[in-house]
Amino acid sequence: MSALLEVENLSVHYGAIRALKGVSFRVAAGEVVALIGANGAGKSTALRTLSGLMCPSGGSIRLAGREIGGLPAHEVVRAGIAHVPEGRGIFTNLTVRENLELAGYVRRRDRAALEKARQRVFRLFPRLKERLNQPGATLSGGEQQMLAFARALMTGGRLLLMDEPSMGLAPVLVEDIFEVIREVKAEGATILLVEQNAYQALGVADRAYVLETGQIALEGPAEELRDSAEVKRAYLGG
Repeated sequence: MSALLEVENLSVHYGAIRALKGVSFRVAAGEVVALIGANGAGKSTALRTLSGLMCPSGGSIRLAGREIGGLPAHEVVRAGIAHVPEGRGIFTNLTVRENLELAGYVRRRDRAALEKARQRVFRLFPRLKERLNQPGATLSGGEQQMLAFARALMTGGRLLLMDEPSMGLAPVLVEDIFEVIREVKAEGATILLVEQNAYQALGVADRAYVLETGQIALEGPAEELRDSAEVKRAYLGG
């Protein structure tokens, strides 16, 4: 498979602290790649840098061959990256409908594509269709996560970044979210997934990278990493 995302020697600083130290990885079109690691390893920093919320201090980020490192977030969205942020990040004072409409603004001129995306979202998340006129603040935690996911899908991005989609959710809702990830994957979506629940992440991913203190420590097929004694000991409770 051809690489949709290529990250080479990426470095990111928080002031004098080097959060990412020459990280390199790739995501092929149509695959799900997981980034796993302990808290503070640099997983969310990587996603925030890819989506333009942070500026790299070195290295290269290429999407479909185009260098996008250092572009502002709105230009990254236009380039084709959609971000489901940690903590959901929905507009709680706006309705579900308004959240979705804002997400679709980037391709507002293609009404047919927008309607197709809207129907896809309602098929994947029927609860959102029932709550279109409710403010985001009145949704449950699980429904807010669904809305954050749906909002990213509305942009029509070629690459979906998902940051801790299971955070704060009851186990049954975690299963619901990961079932949708599997369904979107089956439709051909390309996903870079950051997830503290390594068991869930490795269960849905094709390949995975393990981040430790800002560096890639391990990489390989997700199934192999799931069976690795080192990964089991550190991340799967084995």
